[in-house]
Amino acid sequence: MATSASPTRDDFAALLEQTLGGADSFEGRVVKGTVTGIENDLAVIDVGLKSEGRVPLREFAAPGQKADLKVGDEVEVFVDRVENVHGEAMLSRDRARREAAWDTLEAEFAKTARVEGVIFGRVKGGFTVDLNGAVAFLPGSQVDIRPVRDVTPLMDIPQPFQILKMDRKRGNIVVSRRAILEETRAEQRSGLILSLAEGQIIDGVVKNITDYGAFVDLGGIDGLLHVTDLSYKRVGHPSEVLNIGDTVRVQIIRINKDTQRISLGMKQLESDPWDGAAAKYPVGAKLSGRVTNITEYGAFVELEAGIEGLVHVSEMSWTKKNVHPGKIVSTSQEVDVVVLEVDPDKRRISLGLKQAQANPWEAFLEAHPVGSTVEGEVKNATEFGLFIGLDNDVDGMVHMSDIAWGVSGEDALNLHRKGEVVQAIVLDIDAEKERISLGMKQLERGAPAAGGAASASSGGGSSAGGLNKNQIVTVTVLEVRDAGLEVQVGDDGATGFIKRTDLGRDRDEQRPERFQTGQKFDAMVTGFDRSKKPTFSIKAMQISEEKQAVAQYGSSDSGASLGDILGEALKARNEKK
Repeated sequence: MATSASPTRDDFAALLEQTLGGADSFEGRVVKGTVTGIENDLAVIDVGLKSEGRVPLREFAAPGQKADLKVGDEVEVFVDRVENVHGEAMLSRDRARREAAWDTLEAEFAKTARVEGVIFGRVKGGFTVDLNGAVAFLPGSQVDIRPVRDVTPLMDIPQPFQILKMDRKRGNIVVSRRAILEETRAEQRSGLILSLAEGQIIDGVVKNITDYGAFVDLGGIDGLLHVTDLSYKRVGHPSEVLNIGDTVRVQIIRINKDTQRISLGMKQLESDPWDGAAAKYPVGAKLSGRVTNITEYGAFVELEAGIEGLVHVSEMSWTKKNVHPGKIVSTSQEVDVVVLEVDPDKRRISLGLKQAQANPWEAFLEAHPVGSTVEGEVKNATEFGLFIGLDNDVDGMVHMSDIAWGVSGEDALNLHRKGEVVQAIVLDIDAEKERISLGMKQLERGAPAAGGAASASSGGGSSAGGLNKNQIVTVTVLEVRDAGLEVQVGDDGATGFIKRTDLGRDRDEQRPERFQTGQKFDAMVTGFDRSKKPTFSIKAMQISEEKQAVAQYGSSDSGASLGDILGEALKARNEKK
């Protein structure tokens, strides 16, 4: 009896393939199986292969929940491998759910529909979301409309999400919870805005406070309560009046239905303090107020809650010019002011601080009439005169022509230095223009009276006090100065001044130190100033005598020398004496 040949390895493979019915085709597919047993935390599942597979129970439960599974239940699983080294089928419920979820999610994404998911973990930059088996990424910025400090209350609970992006090849899904909230809020806002009207009074809760105002929740929609609409009185920052969580009564000022922005006001519910302001604050009224704000151009003074007036920098002080207002008044200081102008329509009141105080120029005029002598410190020298500090912080000016007799320009200005205490006579006072004219030379010996000095002609005259222009007179030195000589005609005649440059024709002769007090010499009267005070010149006399000598005794062209001519002239002059 012939024996059959022994089966080969290929024969066994063929038999196995026949038994399993093409098991290789199971791999990478989602198949249905039956739960045949539950061992510890594993479910034993038969999918019709040579051996059963085991799947962790947690894969059959939603995040944070227990698996509801029993023997005999039919489930779908994903076949990773037909068998492993232990001869068991490698099955996965998660993969099965994920594959099914991707199919569903791609369809929903195409329709931009919402999907339901559960936040179950934290990752860098956001959170993980279970979309019924598929794991998606939820960026931190997409959790809520506003930043959320604690996401714990939002985890492990089903809620809607919007798919922003998905890539099946890479297994990436990005979702947003914020998009759902914004869409819901927009719907609520639209409905709520339709129920609101401008002028309506409504209660709200302060939700947030910024530098420019506060956001008030009106029951699902926010309105802006601007800082200028909080109160009629000045409010530096909204936190001075409001706190987050406060319930406030507001009036709807404006509604922009296109942008869905609502403007609110609180002061509109109060009586307007500007009603009747013109009658309450007439021009010229003297009032008391509190400095609330200081700027470069002035200071604001609160007269009552809701009414402030501006004291312009030009109306702050009679004497302090070009000074920052902060150096004159300080915030919260109580001050007296005078109403200068009222404009209720523009809600403006102009105030004066200096008008509430005595005018120092008028006070000076009363205490120091024209012609009186005053004393003060040289504050400053300008190209046209000296400024002298006087009583009550006012300044008087000595024009350079009134500093000293016979001296003007820089020579006159150099006679005095800053900080020097000097005396002067009051020549004129203009309180309206805030000007005081002073004279110093009018206090010198032989000077005309102050009244005459102030009213004399500025052009000078051809004669005065018995003297005539171009007259040769004998003068006596009263005082020797760097700028020249103070001289007097005779023993009690008019006094005048000889400038350094008029002391002689030659430079060596133009030295005041070559003269002594009490010395007498001849000089020519060259003119008179506006006070009729004479000016003298030796130089002019010398030039005049030379011209006369040449005319009388000949010239160098006729053969006579200049020395001969002047010698003859001097001889003739001495003989006359």
